[in-house]
Amino acid sequence: MKNLLTRRSIRKYSDREVSDQLLNSLMTQAARTQTMGNLQLYSVVVTRSQEMKERLAPAHFNQPMVTAAPVVLTVCADFNRTSQWARCRKADPGYDNFLSYQNAAIDALLYTQTLCNLMDEEGLGYCYLGTTVYMPQMIIDTLQLPRLVMPVATLTVGWPAEEPPCSDRLPVESFVHNETYKDYTPEDIDTYYNHKEQLEENRHFVELNHKETLAQVFTDIRYTRKDNEALSKTLIDTLRRQGFLESSDDSY
Repeated sequence: MKNLLTRRSIRKYSDREVSDQLLNSLMTQAARTQTMGNLQLYSVVVTRSQEMKERLAPAHFNQPMVTAAPVVLTVCADFNRTSQWARCRKADPGYDNFLSYQNAAIDALLYTQTLCNLMDEEGLGYCYLGTTVYMPQMIIDTLQLPRLVMPVATLTVGWPAEEPPCSDRLPVESFVHNETYKDYTPEDIDTYYNHKEQLEENRHFVELNHKETLAQVFTDIRYTRKDNEALSKTLIDTLRRQGFLESSDDSY
């Protein structure tokens, strides 16, 4: 098994085909992952055509790997299939609510991570796109997702044509808490973030963005309060349209 300590996000891919046989085998194996109530509350839309990849690209800020990758996988939280099954079997589904979205989203992300691990073992490269939840309606319209189906993760997939350096990670003691959560002191923050902040690429990142600290790059430029609030509203509005929140409920 490939060592996860050397896992990399791959954004450049060779022309080598990713066969349906291999992809279907990996997706079948990934279905053995954990799932709430054994319901498998996810669906995967496989995009291979260049036309469809080009239609999806704007939803991911036109990142070049979306159109360059041989395959794009959109993993969706899906309570539509389970609800259809219930209705076809004389059962009354009650899954048009936020808890159901949360359960389905967790199922979908567990499936996504298991699939990533399996692709690592095969030597496939992939990149996880966090942009999926930023403009979900564009993805919904492009992929014709019905009510109670919500995109939560996107992977661009192919055989690697690059070997980028591994990105940094915080040490295990920074995120593991024994028995109860222990809040962080300023000294803890200094200890846990010092390595990240001193990396040459991160120091250059700060300088390039004309900031004093790396944290300011994230709060002031990359993930701002204004953007987070606007995108939160977009996400909630989309959850309403997809049937996971009541249209008249103003508590969200």
